Amino acid sequence: MTDQPVIDDAADEVRRIVESAQRLGVELDEESTTQWLTAIAAAQADPDALQIDTESGTFGHKVTMLDFSPHDLARFRRIGQIVEVTGPAGVVEGALALSGSAAQSKIQSFPGDADYFQRLNIIAATRDEASGILATVLREKVLSTLQGPTYQFLEAKLGTYALDGEVGGRAVRAGSPISWSAAEIEAGEQHVHSAGSVHVVRWEDAARDPGWVKADWVVADPERRQLSNASNVIDVTWEGPDGEIVALDGYLDAYFQEVYLDADAVPVFAKVASFVSDDALDEYVEKLEGEVRKYLTKSLNYGKAAKRMYNVFRLSGRHLDAAFVRELFDEPATILYQVWSLITTLDNATVPGSSIPIEAVKEQSDALVMDVIRALEGDEEVEIVESLLALRRTLDDQEAGEARTATVAAAQTRVINLINTFFRDRLMGMPTIKEYIDAMQVTT
Repeated sequence: MTDQPVIDDAADEVRRIVESAQRLGVELDEESTTQWLTAIAAAQADPDALQIDTESGTFGHKVTMLDFSPHDLARFRRIGQIVEVTGPAGVVEGALALSGSAAQSKIQSFPGDADYFQRLNIIAATRDEASGILATVLREKVLSTLQGPTYQFLEAKLGTYALDGEVGGRAVRAGSPISWSAAEIEAGEQHVHSAGSVHVVRWEDAARDPGWVKADWVVADPERRQLSNASNVIDVTWEGPDGEIVALDGYLDAYFQEVYLDADAVPVFAKVASFVSDDALDEYVEKLEGEVRKYLTKSLNYGKAAKRMYNVFRLSGRHLDAAFVRELFDEPATILYQVWSLITTLDNATVPGSSIPIEAVKEQSDALVMDVIRALEGDEEVEIVESLLALRRTLDDQEAGEARTATVAAAQTRVINLINTFFRDRLMGMPTIKEYIDAMQVTT
């Protein structure tokens, strides 16, 4: 990847990108852009990558902390109490962080879901014992947070399917993560129908090779009249008697996109992070570029691609490109990305037996309609508002089934088409970014 000039030719380069942005209808402030370019260059030049904000009690990689604002921290900590997995002291230790758009609150004016990432380190004599502890503490977390006045558990992922089959009427593929419902977790097993036979997957067995560990809830914020999907991706490690730490899924995640919520967790974070690969940055960027490629080709979503491109650019020296993409997230039309995400949240909040008050769901639906009216005009506004109103009419019926599914899909399709157009036109309007996208779309 090619580094771009940041300091020596900063004035000319910033003026060029500001002029290009203006031609594309994007408001890029020259002074604030120069300040950010200077700050990110300094952050990447500092050998001490970790930054602790003593005032807010948060910490993270210095480059990541440049994009974080603590203004919503109290809300994220409240949700964190729902999603964080805990266990016996001296056996289970963790560090909970924000990730995704939640960790970029300074630039993400319209964030999507409340995404969390947790380092969960289990101290045990053997790997098998550590896996058993994981199965216990994750199950206890789920069963203790199935539902409440402001939250509803949706599903957890633990383990990997060994064969193709069907579970509860849905197809599953060998090698894909196992999704567990609340009832299945409570029973401790799941039944996979395959080739005329029924295979029983036990929760404890799934934890022995956990793969991608994740848990999802939908949460309500009565004060804000806002709903969110809240997820916790858990990187589980085992610390043996010799002090060695290994990831139970075979890969210890890097820390280039997390903002940790409690400075008291620095010792746990530092201990685990010391075992992260020396090539972690290159591996992380490579992984992100794989996702960029996916969202530019197989699962077309220029909004998701832009979010990942921003992280690639800021970590690989393409700071001018990063500065441009960074500004896109503040454009009024990008609220459609949040609308697209919240359509799924509305559907999740009305699953059969949900404890989320229907009035909270309707208020969120009404807010989405107003957001679209403010962001759009003409035929585009009419189409999406009609789709959202059709969705709202199904909200009272928790048994809407296929009709609801079709309505959700129709609304999301209309929104994603506009998101793709908005981001594609502006990303492709910048020559250096167009060149990058063209390369991604060719190397499939």
